[in-house]
Parts: sequence; structure tokens; C-alpha cells
Amino acid sequence: MKTNPPKFAKAILHRFCDLKFLEEVEGDLNEEFQRRLERQGPFKARWHYVIDVFHSIQLHPLKRTGSSPTFSFSLFLHNLLIIYRNFLRFKSTFLINLLGLSTGLTCLILISLWVNDELNFDTFHEKKDRVFQVMEHRGPNGAINTSGQTADFLAGALAREMPEIEHAAVVTPPNFFPAFTLSTTHVHAKAVGKFVDPSFLNIFSYPLLQGNANEALRSKNDMLISESLAKRLFKTPEDCIGKSMEWELMDIKKQVLITGVFKDVPVNSSEQFDFILTFDAFRDLMGMKSGEANWDSSAPFFTYVLVKENSPVDLLNKKMGDLLKSKGKNSQDRTLFLKPYADNYLYGQYENGVVTGGRIEYVRLFSIIAIIIVLIACINFMNLSTAKASKRIKEVGIKKAIGAQRTTLIHQYLGEAFMMTILSLAIAVSLASLLLPQFNEITRKHLTLSFDGNVIIALAVIAISTALLAGAYPALYLSGQSPAKVLKGQFKSSLGELWARKGLVVFQFAASVVFIVSVLVVYKQIEFIQTKNPGYNKDNVICFDIEGKVTGNVQTFISEIKKLNTVLDASSMLGTFGGEPKDGGGTPGQLEWNGKTIIMNSATVNYGLIELLNIELKEGRSFSQNFASDAEKVIYNEAAIEALGLQDPVGKKVDGKEILGVVKNFHFQSFHETVKPYAFRLAPQETITMFVKIKGGTEKQAVAELEKFYKFYNPGFAFNFKFLDHEYQAQYVAEQRVAVLSKYFAGLAIIISCLGLFGLAAFTTERRRKEISIRKILGLSELGIVFLLSNEFMRSIMLSICIALPISYFISTQWLETFAYRFDLNLWYFAGAAVVTLLIAWITIGMQTMKAAKVNPASSLRSE
Repeated sequence: MKTNPPKFAKAILHRFCDLKFLEEVEGDLNEEFQRRLERQGPFKARWHYVIDVFHSIQLHPLKRTGSSPTFSFSLFLHNLLIIYRNFLRFKSTFLINLLGLSTGLTCLILISLWVNDELNFDTFHEKKDRVFQVMEHRGPNGAINTSGQTADFLAGALAREMPEIEHAAVVTPPNFFPAFTLSTTHVHAKAVGKFVDPSFLNIFSYPLLQGNANEALRSKNDMLISESLAKRLFKTPEDCIGKSMEWELMDIKKQVLITGVFKDVPVNSSEQFDFILTFDAFRDLMGMKSGEANWDSSAPFFTYVLVKENSPVDLLNKKMGDLLKSKGKNSQDRTLFLKPYADNYLYGQYENGVVTGGRIEYVRLFSIIAIIIVLIACINFMNLSTAKASKRIKEVGIKKAIGAQRTTLIHQYLGEAFMMTILSLAIAVSLASLLLPQFNEITRKHLTLSFDGNVIIALAVIAISTALLAGAYPALYLSGQSPAKVLKGQFKSSLGELWARKGLVVFQFAASVVFIVSVLVVYKQIEFIQTKNPGYNKDNVICFDIEGKVTGNVQTFISEIKKLNTVLDASSMLGTFGGEPKDGGGTPGQLEWNGKTIIMNSATVNYGLIELLNIELKEGRSFSQNFASDAEKVIYNEAAIEALGLQDPVGKKVDGKEILGVVKNFHFQSFHETVKPYAFRLAPQETITMFVKIKGGTEKQAVAELEKFYKFYNPGFAFNFKFLDHEYQAQYVAEQRVAVLSKYFAGLAIIISCLGLFGLAAFTTERRRKEISIRKILGLSELGIVFLLSNEFMRSIMLSICIALPISYFISTQWLETFAYRFDLNLWYFAGAAVVTLLIAWITIGMQTMKAAKVNPASSLRSE
């Protein structure tokens, strides 16, 4: 098969050259192509033909007839050829820049996907700009507490009294209930649900696939289920409309009618649920009367409103701020306000009535990390470009001498940076696609890299910004040289250039030191909270929900389960410890005592739970089956007794209940929080979570025994369990993800910085090779040469450490302030980071300097 020159190259040649010039060059090009074809093969021959075509166009006497596009395109082709040749000439620099930029851009792409996902949580609702949650500031005892918990009647009252509000709905909060047990004739399933007002569907966008949104929740016994739940229970969504089913929670069972199927809740929703029940049904279950309004009361429900279009939210907030004060007799310290629903996910932390952060802090943190990593990679490009200026400066002098303008040279060098960025971006996109599954596993996300219009625009912005950032300084620096001095050999690096280069190296390694210290601090704090005794024994404890036959027979079930060989003890409670920060720690309530309002967390427990968890009694006794009156008594922790201001509390009555005992403080919430007042109340029939203490080292055998017994005792129900220590670890999942991601990003920052340092060391040793040879002849040892060449860099590294350590101390202390309990920040964490950085830098520089020190002086001096 005959191989011909590329057709597109021939077309370009004919487009930009006249017939006379074509007659002169085309034959020569074809002959050269045939010669290369015989010597080098078809691929190289065709590639060199393209290069020769571009070169020939440069030699063509261009017609200046106002056809500037022809001249611009020709110049563009020339610049491409020069860029290609420079990449070949400086292969090591090219590879270092390509590796550094592609790595930095990969981090930027992955973090950008994560940040974009975080920023878009809860923004899928069609009317998101008009959806608000009603919040409350309460200032007892001078401190302002902010909460989203409101009374059940508030939604109806706001809809009636505030004309600016189009719809209002009261709902049960997220994680208010454990998973329900749903049962059809043949299927049992665990699912998460919530009770809502019918207006809920008018406020939020949860479109129905089956059923009528205006009628679906009109009856107390109506129920909506998700598409995936419908498939689990009935195979297809169409088959479930009009079907009845039973839900069960604790000892409550209720028959409901399925009136609609909604699309699965999107993954970027901060609240995930599988079904919806009516709030009127909840009122019936709890014995609450609809329409009763006690404005001084509070309750643990959420109220959402849809504000009418063009209604001024500021004025509405002002009206709502005075509502409780005007309606309630004892609510002068309470103020209602509206918070955009979409802000809840990112801005969830309040301090003394002011938003102080939330997940937005992690968004900012990783955005800064991504920018710093890309900046470090761009610094490599700038440093290496200016360092190799001595090898390219004659090119600049000649071009200026024959009439090239500075702007032309700037375009050339910016074009080089842009081409490097495009290549790096292409590699980065490929790497990001390959690493995305692992990144999703670490972040627990469902991120995808799709090339829609917004992504393409974002990638273009990234490419242009990176090219300008990396290439602007080298372009301005190289194009600004005097041609006369350059051609006379009088080119010298300016003092400003040297200081700028050193300053950039200092910045790189200062950032690396900060990363190293941060990783050490995060890991040490996580180790601290994982190993510190929370005040109860969480090891070898299995938890599972009480359901089916177990409901109503809790004590019998506990008695039977204690007979298993691997079981040491068993009990139950309402709720659990640990889990997500907002879940653990019982139900917060308010207790009025001696003119003070005390936020009292409480848990309903069974006999033996305090003993099973080894929660230590300080005084008094625990609940006992020998005393029936214990059901009317309470056990407080030390924080509760302190808040109540009681001395010798055992036997005294608070809120009508006698204090039976006092337990030592334990961390029912995460270590982010100080230990708060807590109360244990005895009500075995109300408990919904079983706790089973098993023998250490028998986990597999114990789980198998428990599952076998559970299925025998509770046929038709799956044995879904968790270990309590896993629930405890879930409180710190955000910190663990930060630790893992910080470890990878810190490693990448150090690698990119060392790549740049490696390249600079290589250029320095190359530039000083004759000096090195002369010094060796004069008797300087190889080790002395290594120290000589390393000193310049090591001084910069030492300066970066001196700058980074105070910054890292400030950042570390600020992050640790988010924990009420934290480890002691010792000096060795900072010293260790400094030593690691020095060691890495020394190894990087030593690889090049040792190589230069071993070169034979004769081979270097012979080139003179």
C-alpha cells in the first residue's frame, strides 16, 4: 500500500503559498518525504512532512495586502513549531511542568466537583428562592440559643396571620424516628419516614409519579412512598396505588392507604426519606389536639413556609420577630426569623445568635487547598522558565534585532504556557475520570464528570487562568531583555529575578509545611477522640431495632437472649448514643427550675442499661426491678445537677420526680460539645433499640447466634444490626474524611514542590558545572560541592519553615477550637514537620548535586 503525504498539510500549503513558490518547494518536500519514508517509516515521515510544510510557509514572501488573518495564522503556525522544538530541546523541564500541572489540575477538578455538589445541596426545589425554615432565637440567662424547633400549631397560625406567606407546613424533623417496619401481605421492609402537612408538597419539589398531589394527603391514613420503595414492596409503582399496608414503630401499628408514589429523593438533598405520612395521623397517635395554640410552649417540630413572590423577606422577618412577644406571656426572650432552606446544609452552626459556619468551612478549606496546589504547580512553571532563560535568551535577542515586537514575543511565550496547560488539562481530565470512583468512596458522594456546557466553560476558564498565571511572568521577563546586551553576551539574571524565584520557592515549601502540620494535627485529634474514654463502654455492644414480635415482649426477649453463649448482657433504650452529631444524645427538652430555663437532654431506658454500658454512678443507685416506684424517679448526670444548683440531690424532687441517683458525666454527644445536662427515665415499654453486650473476640459467632435466634423468634424480619463503637465513630466522619483528603493533598503538594526544586537544582548545577570542575581541581571534595550547591536552596527552605510554622500554629489552634475536648498541641508536631520538609528537600537537591559532584572535571572544561 502506497503511503502519501498528509492531505491536510498539502491543503494548508496550497492555501497560503502562491503558484510560483509552490513550484519551488513542493517537489523538494515530496522528495524529502520519500527519503524519510524509506529511512524512518510512514509515521515519522508524515509527521516531519507537516513540520516542513509549516516551516516552508514561514519562508514564503507573504503578501501584505491587508490580509492580516493570513499573516496571523502563519505566525501562529510558526509559534507552534517553536513551542514543539522547545519541548523537545528541554525535555526534563517539559516533563516536570507537565507532571506538576496535570497533578495540580487533577486535584482542582476533583475538588471543584465536590465543592459544586456541596453548594448545590437542596437547590433542586423549583421554588427554592422562596422556601424558608422558621427559626427561633431564645435568650435565657443572657445567652442566645438558636434552634429550628417550633410548635406544631405555628404553621397554621403563620398561614392565617401573615398574608406574605403562601403556604406553611409543620413536619417531623430529620432522624426524628428510627427506621419504620413496613409490611405487606408477603414482604417486610425497613424504611425511613416522616409526618408532614399536606402543604408540604406545595412548598417542596417532590414530584409524584402516581397520584394527585392536591389530594394525596387529605386523609389521615394516606401515605406516599418513593419509587424505589414501591419497587421493593410491590415490584412496580403502578401496582401500589390504592393498596393498604401496615407500618410499625415501637409498639404502635397502623394500617394506611397508598395514595401516591414520588420520585426518589435526589442524592443532593440534605434529608433522605422513603415515605410520607400525614401530620394529623401523628397528632392522633400522640394525643395532640389540632388548633390548640399555647404561644409560650415549644416543641421539637420543624416549620417550613413558602413566601409569596415579590414579598419583602426583611419586613416579614420584622413582623415575625415580634410575634411571640405579642402572643405569649412568658416569651419576651424569644424571636422568630426566617432562614433560607437551602442555607441549612452549609450554614448550620450558630453562636450567640450569629451564624458561625457549618459545612461551608470545609467547602472553603478545600477550595483554598485546590488553589494552593495549582499555584504551586504554576510556580514550578515560572521558576523553570526563568531559570532556563539563559539558554533561550539569544533567541529573544535575534528576534528583536530583526524587528520582532515585544507583544509578539509575549504572545509566543504565553502560547507556550497555554499549550502546556492544554496538554496538562487533557491528562488531568483523564486522571480525574480514573480516580473519581475512589474519590467518591472517600467522600461518600455520587460525583460524575460530564461534559455539558457548564463543565466545558469551567474547563476553558481553568485553562486560560492557569496559562496566564503560569506564563505571564516568564513572558514578560524574557520579552523585556535588551537585544544589544543579549547578543554581546552581557545577559545576567537580575537581583529582582533571583529574589522572585527564591520567594516562589519559599511560598511552595511554606505551603507544604502547613499541609504537613495540618495532617499531623488532624490525625492526632482523631486519635485522641477515638481513644479517649467517653464515660461509657462502647466496645462489643451490638444494637438493633425492636420490631415485630419483640415489640410488647421486650423483657421476655431480653431474658431469652441472655441465655446465648456469646451474650454477656442485654437491655434497651429509646434512641442510642453516637451516630451523626445531631442524632446522638437523646431528646432535648426544657426544664424550668428556680427561675432558670435548663436545656435537659433525656433518654428513656430499660432496666440494666446503665450497668451494661458501665456508666459510673457517683451517688444514689440505678433503676431496679425490685422497686416498682422507680418508674416515677429520675437519674441525672453531674452536669444536670450542677445546672440545677442542687446539693445532696438524691431523694430531692425536680419537676415532680424524685432523684434516684447521679451518674458521672459521659459524652453522649461528640467531643465537639461540652457535656450537657442529661436525665435517664425508666419506661421499658417505650424503648425501641436493643443493646446486647457480647464476649470479646466472639464477634462472628455472636452475630451468627443472634441472627439465628432473632429469625426464629421474629420470623419474617431481617436482622439489621450495628456495633455501638461504629456509631460512635460516625460522629467524626467529617473529620476522618478531612484527614484522608488532607493526607493525599499534602503529599501531592510536597511532590509538586519537590519536582520544581529538582528542576531548579538541575539547572543550577548545569549552569555552574565549570565552576564545579575548577573547584574539584583545586581540591574541594564531592561532599563539599554538594554542600556548596545545596546551601542556596536550603536557606530558602529554612526561611519557608520559619514563615510556615506560625501560620500552621494559628490554623491548627483555630480548627481545634471547634472541639470542646482536644489534645495538647506540642512543639514536636511543628518540629517534626520542619524535619520532614528539610529531609525531603535535601534528598531532592542531593540527587542532582551529588550527580554534578561526580562528573569528571576534564569533560566539563574540555568544552571550552
